[in-house]
Amino acid sequence: MHKCVVIADDLTGGNATGVMISGYGYDTYSIVNKDGLNLDDMPECDCIVYPTNSRALPAKEAYDLVYEATKFFKDDSIKVYSKRIDSTLRGNLGSETDAMLDALDNDAVAMVVPCFPQAERITVGGYVLVKGIPLHKTEAAADPIASIDTPLPVNLFKKQSKYDIGSIMIDDMMYGEEYIADKIKIFKQEGKRIIVFDSLTQEDMDLIANAIIKSGVNFIAVDPGIFTATMVSRLVPNAKKEQRTNRVLAVVGTTNAVARGQLEEFLETQPGALNVYAETEEFLRSEERREKEITRVVNEVLYKCHGYDMCTVVGDGIFPAKRISFKTYMEYYNINADGVSKMINDAFAEITEKILRGEKTFQGLYTSGGDITIAVCKRLKVAGLKLIEDVAPLAAHGIMMSGEFNGLKIVTKGGMVGDKYAMKVCMNYLSRKINS
Repeated sequence: MHKCVVIADDLTGGNATGVMISGYGYDTYSIVNKDGLNLDDMPECDCIVYPTNSRALPAKEAYDLVYEATKFFKDDSIKVYSKRIDSTLRGNLGSETDAMLDALDNDAVAMVVPCFPQAERITVGGYVLVKGIPLHKTEAAADPIASIDTPLPVNLFKKQSKYDIGSIMIDDMMYGEEYIADKIKIFKQEGKRIIVFDSLTQEDMDLIANAIIKSGVNFIAVDPGIFTATMVSRLVPNAKKEQRTNRVLAVVGTTNAVARGQLEEFLETQPGALNVYAETEEFLRSEERREKEITRVVNEVLYKCHGYDMCTVVGDGIFPAKRISFKTYMEYYNINADGVSKMINDAFAEITEKILRGEKTFQGLYTSGGDITIAVCKRLKVAGLKLIEDVAPLAAHGIMMSGEFNGLKIVTKGGMVGDKYAMKVCMNYLSRKINS
């Protein structure tokens, strides 16, 4: 039964939000006509998206449509209610938010997070910027149907809503979750029913989400979609994860800061991921210690992977404090730096092979770093890859050719390329491919 309801002011925006939620592994349905709809016929549904197509309507009509839709889908089991708004703040933001608050009648506070980093839409100092330009100076300002004359979402809500409004700015965020949670509770005590947040990044949205949960205040999410998906990932259980048979394995041997940022973003925001760190220097100290560490990592993944749809094996050298002094081992083994690197990559390749052999439900593989990818392909005796498409810049989806692992789906990415979302994008892409 669904645990999330998104009421959107248009179909395409609602569907875009639904896809974001689906990216976290939830079954999401877009409903275009609720007349005659029987929710009991959709037992596998986690989230419902319903567009009212009300962006260009008069405020009262928009209010009525959202109020009616919220009442229709309202249920005590719902964990997240969301009022999806346009990323450039066009439409009836205030009246539609009021409608959802009124229909729920549970003293909730509307948490407004006008942030969409991937589209370069952020809110800082109370101003919405689109690619660094104040919102009222962009093309949205000239929209013939729903123009914008201010970059300040607080001003729009003051103009359109009947409720008192509070703001939490970027300098507030510096004090952390406890501070924000306390500020939310104070606003609630003061009778404010709408809070507008500054937000520039996914990390900001994660902090806001955690603070809202910590505050214990009833809420609705009001945003272009990403914040809603973030809240769903934290609050909506996903029992289907344990039912899935196909899993993705990631092998990350890269030690640069770019890869570390991508890994941290993935682990912080991706529910249902098992991560195992390999003590990379153990691969070099002796043959006995090498085999012992390989066995430990493989067994930890194999024993714990059930119940997870994504598993990652990461060399601890990704942390600066764990970096290895190659010079020591170059002298000990009388080899050059490439030789030391090969020993490490070959160990990761052996781990990969043993996991794939030990658990056949791994049907997707993600490798970060060219040397790791080459070592893995050699270990698996892969003749080559049938290239399919780009997943992200310099991240390619392919299918392994020949041998025991013929047909295995793989996404390869250079260790130093991509933005911080690159690993998450690649892993979710693979998960969708192997479970579709």
